[in-house]
Amino acid sequence: MSTRVFLLNLFACLWCCIVLNLRMHLAGHNYYAFMLWNLFLAAIPLGLSLGLRQINRLVLAVPLLSVWLLFFPNAPYVLTDLMHLNEHNAHVPKWLDLLMLLSFAFVALWFGFQSLHIVQHWFVRKFSHTTAWCVTLGSLGLSGFGVYLGRFDRWNSWDLVHRPVSLLSRIAAYILHPMAHTRTWGFTLGFGTLLILAYLFWFSSVPTAPESRKLN
Repeated sequence: MSTRVFLLNLFACLWCCIVLNLRMHLAGHNYYAFMLWNLFLAAIPLGLSLGLRQINRLVLAVPLLSVWLLFFPNAPYVLTDLMHLNEHNAHVPKWLDLLMLLSFAFVALWFGFQSLHIVQHWFVRKFSHTTAWCVTLGSLGLSGFGVYLGRFDRWNSWDLVHRPVSLLSRIAAYILHPMAHTRTWGFTLGFGTLLILAYLFWFSSVPTAPESRKLN
């Protein structure tokens, strides 16, 4: 990560904290303090992907990539916090609530796309562009399902360790009986497609990394 990008990430986090602090000051309570935790969870995949840069062997990368994929949906998940916009406070302008929620959502998604971009380039270096894009699009598609599990079923990333049987049983029910869970797959398809389109728009504006140019 370049110094410029690091400083931009830092400034973005600072901006979110400023807007949140202003909102809590006007409201007189800290209801939205959970947004800081959500932003922290969104930054975890970025930290994990930076560690991936130091790994060359696939056997060592697989555990890290597995944890990365487990936490990656936490980044786009923050977009769904916009559902809290209806929880309006008379002392807070609604535009400020919108500004705060959008700030956290965009910064979290920015963190997620950065981490995905790093993972994508790792697969380009080790395998091919085709493999890298399959992993990238697959990760975004799976994130749609992960966001559903988090937003509507209230599962967390660490539940795979704390309550693996319950979580895996729930996932199996969705897979084995898809027609009984049309909302689940409708959201997964819709949100996953939105993330893919958003990443493609974002990717088209990102300069090609030197290591990618060498392989073209």
